[in-house]
Amino acid sequence: MKESSRQYETLLIEERGAVDWLTLNRPDSLNALNPTMVEELRHCFRELADRPDRRIVVLKAAGRAFCAGLDLKSASGSGDSLSMGSVQEGMVTQRGIAEIYLAMRRCPQPIIALINGAACGGGFSLAMASDIRIADTTARMNCAYIRIGLGGCDMGSSYFLPRLVGASLASELILTGKFIDSARALAVGLVSQVVEPGQLEAAAEEDIQLMLTNSPLGLRLSKEALNVNIDANGLEAAIALEDRNQILCTQTLDTREAIAAFMERRAPDFTDT
Repeated sequence: MKESSRQYETLLIEERGAVDWLTLNRPDSLNALNPTMVEELRHCFRELADRPDRRIVVLKAAGRAFCAGLDLKSASGSGDSLSMGSVQEGMVTQRGIAEIYLAMRRCPQPIIALINGAACGGGFSLAMASDIRIADTTARMNCAYIRIGLGGCDMGSSYFLPRLVGASLASELILTGKFIDSARALAVGLVSQVVEPGQLEAAAEEDIQLMLTNSPLGLRLSKEALNVNIDANGLEAAIALEDRNQILCTQTLDTREAIAAFMERRAPDFTDT
């Protein structure tokens, strides 16, 4: 276990083997997204595209909340940070925040979100943009945007939510801004597990260890296929991409190693070649 050389002001990154444990680290502000955190999250997830040595990302938070959304006081100290100047300036700010979620989906590493306490607005979108979501019993999530005079569709919510929970529940959450608690989130498939407080990291370990026993290329291509095929133009298009990925994998030494390890009943030794 070692500390990463990637140093940020609002984020902590701990490298545990091939896994990055990324912690949102503004606990006194409930990890709200200020301009520095926006820039650092965007940079962090973009950088991962060029780091094949990093196999998995675990996204978690310091303190009693996952992320309270946009820090409304960070710009002016008066809660007037939604006044972004001209339309053109506002679009630059808006797109700058939105790039976080695009970078999360583009990065090849699976992302496991560990959600405790509030995950509101942009914080909810951080959870939704992850690949696997595990919550503890304190977790509460909402599309907070509509509660501050904006539309409820922001930071990918109108894309992620219907695909995760269906159109009816997505509409309920987006149009009302109401909270969904961990029990209901589990019941509708928004999260895959709910555990007691303090047990989030332990709950993630089974998935982490299983993913690490899969080939690096196979893991990356699986995330890519899931990304693309959720919007695939029919079954034939989905299968075409799957076929391409499988043929790519069969050309690697890691596939030969995986078969040999299976036959010899041992753990594979992958080299990402």
